[in-house]
Amino acid sequence: MTIEAILREEAPAVLASLVRRYGDFDTCEDAVQEALLAAAVQWPGEGVPAYPRGWLLTVASRRWIAQWRSDDARRRRELRTAAEPAPAEPPDLDDSLTLLLLCCHPALTRPSQVALTLRAVGGLSTAEIARAHLVPQASIAQRISRAKQRIREAGARFAPPGPDELPERLDTVLQVLYLVFTEGHTASSGEALYRPPLTDEALRLTRRLHAALASAPSALRGEAAGLLALMLLTEARRPARTGTDGALIPLSGQDRTRWDAALIAEGVDVLTGALRSAPIGPFQVQAAIAAVHAEAPRAEDTDWPQILALYDLLRTLSPGPMVTLNRVVAVAMVHGPQAGLAALAEAEADPALRGHHRVPAVRAHLLADAGRTQEASAEFAAAARLTASEPERRYLLDRAG
Repeated sequence: MTIEAILREEAPAVLASLVRRYGDFDTCEDAVQEALLAAAVQWPGEGVPAYPRGWLLTVASRRWIAQWRSDDARRRRELRTAAEPAPAEPPDLDDSLTLLLLCCHPALTRPSQVALTLRAVGGLSTAEIARAHLVPQASIAQRISRAKQRIREAGARFAPPGPDELPERLDTVLQVLYLVFTEGHTASSGEALYRPPLTDEALRLTRRLHAALASAPSALRGEAAGLLALMLLTEARRPARTGTDGALIPLSGQDRTRWDAALIAEGVDVLTGALRSAPIGPFQVQAAIAAVHAEAPRAEDTDWPQILALYDLLRTLSPGPMVTLNRVVAVAMVHGPQAGLAALAEAEADPALRGHHRVPAVRAHLLADAGRTQEASAEFAAAARLTASEPERRYLLDRAG
């Protein structure tokens, strides 16, 4: 693992540990950033320490103490608590979940909650968050800055929310975990298709959240279970999504014997339990779509009419540009490529899809299926120019040829 990857993986846990000990989110993040910078400078020459997290915790703690000592407003705090050495063991695994809930504090707007959590817990950069939201990078930077300020002004503490507070935060928490998982499963930029630390962390936190809601009302449990099932069913396909050379393999061309049968069985079991006991929600519908794919032994055995019906339901429960675009594919699989092209032309009216590489990519596939190969080649090339993901770019250029 590279130094950059180690720092990316450890930063959220280090930040959670500091916030748990010292309480102030903004100054703790500053201290962590200084520790990461120190590591980036020292480790290439001195080597990565045996316990990177402990090293970062120690340096970040010292940076925080130095800030504390220079701040007159904090002189009344207990010197003994602030001067304690960093813990020798990794922080409690629940710290990340508590930090996640803190980032979803009700004093913040929904966009700020999502952006701050992706930065603090998911470890995404400002640019990556901007791509995930289809908004300018400067807007995300301002959103994160304002969110930290609001948390400080609200006097929020690093502690799990009470039972009465959980419902209002849960929806945002689920959306954040979904975005972190999605960025890890199909990285929006870079040389690699996957970023396993993000998918692993999102799946771990979602498992914990699902377990924590075991005795909660079914309305709260249902969507947490739906998201967990969706992650499990999606993660199950990872071994077959790339070839030996790292090239992307689309769903229709994957060797389904390489799918993780244990994850599929777990995902279907979690989803079945949720559908039986809880009101249906968007994540449960998305998980049901993934389950239909997972249970088809061959691509040609996929029950596309059922998938189209599920997308119609999803469009009612949670309309959005990506839902619309995915439904276009289902329309084409059920009614033919010409029907899909007509649906795509209608979908393009959504401003959120303007300039997104998936639009020409979908059009290219539909044109190819319709036998219009020259037009398809041009659309594949156009999609390749728009994507920031190198594996996707290579795949699209290969199809263009």
